Amino acid sequence: MSQWLTLSRAAHLIGVPRATLQKMIAEGRLPAFDGQVSAEDLTRLFPEVRLDEAGAFERITQIKEQAFGRRVRERLLPNQEVLAQRLAAQSEELEEVRRTLAHYHDLIEALREKIETLAHESPAAQLDELARFLDEGLAGVLSREEPADQVAVMDNVLRVMAAHVKVKPSNHEFFVEGNETILSAAVRSGLSPSYGCGNGNCGLCKARIVSGQIRQVHPYDYPLSASERAQGYALLCSHTAVTDLVIEMLEAASPEDIPEQQIVAKVRSIAPLAPDVQLLHLVTPRTNRLRFLAGQRVTLSVSGQTASFRADYPIASCPCDDRNLLFHIARDEEDEFARYLFAGALKAGDAVSVFGPWGRCVLAADSGRDHVFLACDTGFAPVKSLIEHAIAADVPGSLRLYWAATGPAGHYLENQCRAWADAIETFHYTTLAAATPQEAGAAAAREALAAGDIARCECYLAGPAAFVAAAQAALAAAGLPAAQLHTEEL
Repeated sequence: MSQWLTLSRAAHLIGVPRATLQKMIAEGRLPAFDGQVSAEDLTRLFPEVRLDEAGAFERITQIKEQAFGRRVRERLLPNQEVLAQRLAAQSEELEEVRRTLAHYHDLIEALREKIETLAHESPAAQLDELARFLDEGLAGVLSREEPADQVAVMDNVLRVMAAHVKVKPSNHEFFVEGNETILSAAVRSGLSPSYGCGNGNCGLCKARIVSGQIRQVHPYDYPLSASERAQGYALLCSHTAVTDLVIEMLEAASPEDIPEQQIVAKVRSIAPLAPDVQLLHLVTPRTNRLRFLAGQRVTLSVSGQTASFRADYPIASCPCDDRNLLFHIARDEEDEFARYLFAGALKAGDAVSVFGPWGRCVLAADSGRDHVFLACDTGFAPVKSLIEHAIAADVPGSLRLYWAATGPAGHYLENQCRAWADAIETFHYTTLAAATPQEAGAAAAREALAAGDIARCECYLAGPAAFVAAAQAALAAAGLPAAQLHTEEL
């Protein structure tokens, strides 16, 4: 009997985006039942998946950068206690299967004896035929030599290396790998759980464990009541998963679900991306990280020797790395913060106050539609955050980027786009050049419209106001519903 796997687990094993499997199901190439696929069909469609002699899992050709074999080699294994508990849980399941098979064997033997008894009491050709059928069937089963289903074998080992977590009520899924906490795994996987300090003091990451076993890996001070403990509540920042879990967890579904925060971060580095664009890298304290949704912006404030400077900038990094905040800051004589930065007054180790987050240009991850991104100049910053979040969350549908440049800075991170295109088969990008933001908006919209039915897509526009206005007008005229348009003006 073939082993059935959820799409999330199957994609994790094979090393392809979930969208690839969904496309294969829609095309009729991959059979599915109740949202699951069989290991046998996966082995048939991905014959290059194999178990090598050293025991690590590899794909001959990696479709995605973080394929299964690479994750096994590079990530830390669970600690000895968690690994022992997972092996014990699998041993219990194996023993249960063995007991069930033994019962079936006893039943078959009893049936064979019953047939012989009935045949002696009242001979009948039908009973003799049934006896021969049973003997031949048993002989066929016992003599069968089938190779192991490699995907099923990989899944069994994956359950030792990583625990699968299903979230209620959203039905989102993720994996807890190595020694990481459940909270860290959820954030790394592109989810937006409720949390605050991340070190067991605030209690905001409290969630109910519906089924499965967990283990405390970090101390915590937040006092859970006796009633909460009895109902299965635990702090996700202080526990890891021992077995597969089902949990009830609060998630941010919209910008209104993210509270306004004030954090003092430190400058880790300042580096040029282009002659007129600087990369500002801030690091938040371990005990006070910034919660935000991909595509949002914050207010940065710094105090110089004679004055304070502040400005709003979109975050260019993914929420899955909540301690490292990246910003693409263009040279602008009307922007006091940018002048302060380009003058070299801001140094590594300096404190920068971060307020926010703000903005509604966030990813519609559960829409099921394709995602189209139109960016102009440093409008690439929030788009980068959105795309990285889409990749981390393995959102369904394709990802298409149209990046227009109007100045000498050009496409200052085209190598990043190229890396995405090489690693993610559902990602495609086009670079454009234009004299003005307005022309850039019209050109980007034309390219997006030429690629397919825009009314079936979620569209994200980021750049100068003239760029956003021109692209928005063209897309709306082509039939894009307003609810599927998300904008961020710089």
